[in-house]
Amino acid sequence: MGETDLSPTKSQSYKINDFCLTICTVNGSGSATANNTIFRSLFRMGIPVSGKNIFPSNIKGEATWFVIRASQAGYLGRVEHDDMVVCMNQATILDDIKYCIPGGVVFYADHIDLPEKRDDLIYYPMPIKQLSKQANFPRDLRTYLENMLYVGIVAQVLGIDLDCVKQALDVHFGGKENVVSSNFEVIKLAADWASENLIKTDRYKVKLLPPLSDQIICDGNTAAALGALFGGVQFCGWYPITPATSLVETMIERAPQLRKDPETGKDTYAIIQAEDELAAIGMVCGAGWAGLRSMTATSGPGLSLMVEYLGLAYYTEVPLVVWDVQRVGPSTGLPTRTSQGDITMVNFLGHGDTDQIMLFPSSVNECFEFGWKALDLAERFQAPIFVLSDLDLGMNNWITKKFYYPEEPLERGKVLWEDDLERLEGDWGRYLDKDGDGICYRTVMGNLHPKAAYFARGTGHDEHALYSENPEVWKRMMDRLKKKYQTAREQLPEPIVRSKDHARIGLISLGTVDFAVIEAQDLLEKKGIMTDYMRIRALPTSVEVDKFINEHQRTYVIEANRDGQLCQILSISANYEEQRLHSIAFSNGLPLTAKWIMGQVENKEKGSF
Repeated sequence: MGETDLSPTKSQSYKINDFCLTICTVNGSGSATANNTIFRSLFRMGIPVSGKNIFPSNIKGEATWFVIRASQAGYLGRVEHDDMVVCMNQATILDDIKYCIPGGVVFYADHIDLPEKRDDLIYYPMPIKQLSKQANFPRDLRTYLENMLYVGIVAQVLGIDLDCVKQALDVHFGGKENVVSSNFEVIKLAADWASENLIKTDRYKVKLLPPLSDQIICDGNTAAALGALFGGVQFCGWYPITPATSLVETMIERAPQLRKDPETGKDTYAIIQAEDELAAIGMVCGAGWAGLRSMTATSGPGLSLMVEYLGLAYYTEVPLVVWDVQRVGPSTGLPTRTSQGDITMVNFLGHGDTDQIMLFPSSVNECFEFGWKALDLAERFQAPIFVLSDLDLGMNNWITKKFYYPEEPLERGKVLWEDDLERLEGDWGRYLDKDGDGICYRTVMGNLHPKAAYFARGTGHDEHALYSENPEVWKRMMDRLKKKYQTAREQLPEPIVRSKDHARIGLISLGTVDFAVIEAQDLLEKKGIMTDYMRIRALPTSVEVDKFINEHQRTYVIEANRDGQLCQILSISANYEEQRLHSIAFSNGLPLTAKWIMGQVENKEKGSF
């Protein structure tokens, strides 16, 4: 059809189920539904896929991007280039096209002024306004439904199964038949137009694969909330902050279904939005001291405000859980960008000599697991447990294995009740280490034994919680606390190792960097550089981490922050030769890529080691 007719490249080999598609729109334009429809459709076709929403911190008007990576090999990390872009934003079109690789594809709304075309790209115009007028969209829904037009055109050109598209709409709209049908009609209109008017000349296609029947789509915040609810959380005090807000909002939504007493019909939980972060963590400390399984969710700025109360919880040994969904700092920073920048802050949280227990989920499934496991660990060790997720994991949708329901009974730790105190004839002390592991016995609200009470104080105290400024008592109490964290070291989630034959180089990471490191490890192998990879899941680390470092000539610690915070913490333990450990760290608000990691390792290996 004239200038839009493109001659097909007969010698071209297709890339099947392997591409990166970025959809470029305006924040607040209602494109999320359209973007997730493409994402879910590919999942319904059995294709491993990941989706990242890169959005501004304002409410409406700025540019936003949704990045879909399809990988038949199962790689889910970010890539540095685009194979295809959908351009719906005039303001960013030049930059959007810049990231397209040679041979890439540009879908563009034809009411957008297109700059001079690159000779190495393939262009597909999309008559969005014309099709919108033809469909006679209601004025109040026009912007939203116009987004569905690019879904239909992209689906037709790529070969996305329209039955899968309809299934994706059905999931998104909760089976509301009228809404599903109206949106699908728009998609079908656009797909029919593309079939009749566009000649496919690009090399990207999708192919139906066996269904991913053992997997679901979920975001990390939702998984964490469900894990906490299944883990028996009883109290949550919180204050909204990006990117942690949706974690507690999911708890608020799901708790009425999951946490009612079957006999009385009464709620078995309380979730309170406080006036600020200080009030929120104060409530959590009080609830944890009283014996409730308690938690909060926040991000770096909120955690900064909570430090004084968390120091109190550390010293008075109050069990509680803090989910830190990390974003870019310092200060307000980049509220809608991802980072691993809170590791050293949490590790050394509070003034004086402190230790902290941290968990690092790398997947949605681990967010669910750590949701309940963190509550168990808090009560086992009578301490704050910090779960460090990040925006990329918390707010983006991922494919993940179905959640494993915790069959283990809730772990309440060393709690004494009336009968226990009777057997002890009242001979106990709140901070008395009777078992030699640094973990003491506690009583909680509701214990009516006359010897159950004690005074929880943040000032100096002895084994029986009595006030003391005696130097020997102070040292004894602090040494006993240190012993508790040494006990914890071997009882936290173990690191996971992915080995290659004859590897002399080690890689270490944590959290969502895992996706990029796995792919980088395979890319390095293709270049003849064999590496073993360890993903750390908790701090303090077990002896397995020291063993891994000592078994390799060099180990690179890869993380998404500026200063190599995990590498610094590992270096402090100094249970190996210092020259064995090297930092690979970077932070610009976006997830690390396998290509960048591979290049960093290659360059360092060419250096003067």
